[in-house]
Amino acid sequence: MTLTRDVPLVPDQSALLFVDVQNFCARRDGAEFKDLAGPEFEEKYGWFFEQLESRVVPNMQRLQAACRKAGVEVMYTTIESLTRDGRDRSLDYKITGFNVPKGSWDGKVIDALAPGEDEIVLPKSSSSVFVSTHIDYILRNLGVRQLVISGLVTDQCVESAIRDACDLGYLVTQVSDACLTYTQARHDHSLSTIKGYCRQITTDALVAELGG
Repeated sequence: MTLTRDVPLVPDQSALLFVDVQNFCARRDGAEFKDLAGPEFEEKYGWFFEQLESRVVPNMQRLQAACRKAGVEVMYTTIESLTRDGRDRSLDYKITGFNVPKGSWDGKVIDALAPGEDEIVLPKSSSSVFVSTHIDYILRNLGVRQLVISGLVTDQCVESAIRDACDLGYLVTQVSDACLTYTQARHDHSLSTIKGYCRQITTDALVAELGG
């Protein structure tokens, strides 16, 4: 038998995971950007938000709809502490200054990708969802063997999720045009370095694979 990552999704053994597509870092008025003046914001994040709003979020919406229709489990993880003061978050997040308080608006998935009432949302307090949540336990209980990953940002939390999922035995599909980071160069470099861990396909290709 030839082992390969290039395996089409089996819907009842698959899950789609959106990583950090939340108000904190996917809205212009999110807390990650609250201290930036207009010109500085545009210089650092103008391209990111133009791409996010015009191309990437629409691709995410298509993935969400196609997976729901095909019976693929749709899940979400967001940066959110288990406490209001963030005392439970990782040392790295404390050093970085990230604290999304428990129950806050910043910790919610953006309205454009609002979770269904019976879809799973996991708050995380580290870069990898596999480190600070029990997602592995949940995926195994759901019978998931193939994990589709989309989200923010490509070269940080998305990469962390891909590597950990692979090491835990999941077949991972990264949707290349439904992930984004702060520059095109960073995004392209991330796709190049992570491709040895996962299957990389476009939104169009995955929607077609699911029969959309």
